[in-house]
Amino acid sequence: MALREMDPKTKQLVILSGKGGTGKTCVAAALAHLASISEPPLKAVLADADVDAANLELISKPRRLDCQPFYGGQTAVIEPNLCSGCGLCSAVCRFDAISSNNGAFQVNPFACDGCAACFFQCPENAIKMQAQTAGEWFQSESQFGPLFHAELTPAQENSGKLVTLIKQQARLLAMDESRELVIVDGPPGIGCPVISAASGADYALIVTEPSRSGAADLSRVLKTTAHFGINALVCINKAGLFPPGEIEIETLCREQDIPIAGRIPFDPAVVEGMTQAVPVTVYAPQSPASVAIRAVWSRIRNILWGYS
Repeated sequence: MALREMDPKTKQLVILSGKGGTGKTCVAAALAHLASISEPPLKAVLADADVDAANLELISKPRRLDCQPFYGGQTAVIEPNLCSGCGLCSAVCRFDAISSNNGAFQVNPFACDGCAACFFQCPENAIKMQAQTAGEWFQSESQFGPLFHAELTPAQENSGKLVTLIKQQARLLAMDESRELVIVDGPPGIGCPVISAASGADYALIVTEPSRSGAADLSRVLKTTAHFGINALVCINKAGLFPPGEIEIETLCREQDIPIAGRIPFDPAVVEGMTQAVPVTVYAPQSPASVAIRAVWSRIRNILWGYS
């Protein structure tokens, strides 16, 4: 098939799932590999937006080029030399984060929500709001292209702000280097990080599995993408394991006029590739799963750019 002239606009493909464990990251890594060996090759930028459990780097073997701190919310800090001990801060704190120890008030940073109510109530200006380091984000070079990813500090809240930052950096690099595609490995579920990951995407590829809850999980994600006007495709992973669940998913897609991009059969080669820290399309390119993923990639490429 001959490639038609490409749209100069960088395309964004976000890969989502209704729950963890569907194989979303495995599919994302395989698609990144296939993009890099396409004819002609597509220059892609990767973004691991599952910042709470980022693992795309485990199967893309990146080399870190840059590391930057990520500042999440703010925490109240009391200056003891300025504090008069009036207790107004403790009275207005809804999270019981401020306590007195022998007349000296102090903030428990793990309980503080950063609402700044104490800051505005303090008559002595003895409280300041301090930016809290919530993790780090990285720019790396992987075997399939530049990768932006992050690590949250333990116990920090999963932040849509960090997801937005990761995506923004990936998109800016793609634009600066005239790269055709940004592949975003999104977080599971339908919460704020998912909305941040999917924002601005040309298409969302939703990876589901034919389990008893598969159709329900898929339905939630489809409602989310529809609400934000994002085009959706569905990929059924581990196909063949539970035919009734697969039929239910197919019925749901047919009723909502959602295209099924492909069905990836259950294949031990996927797990074997993961143990070698490579996508299945690298580990066993002729395995049933690899053949199916190549068909999914072909469908996606046709939709995003058009082939004749």
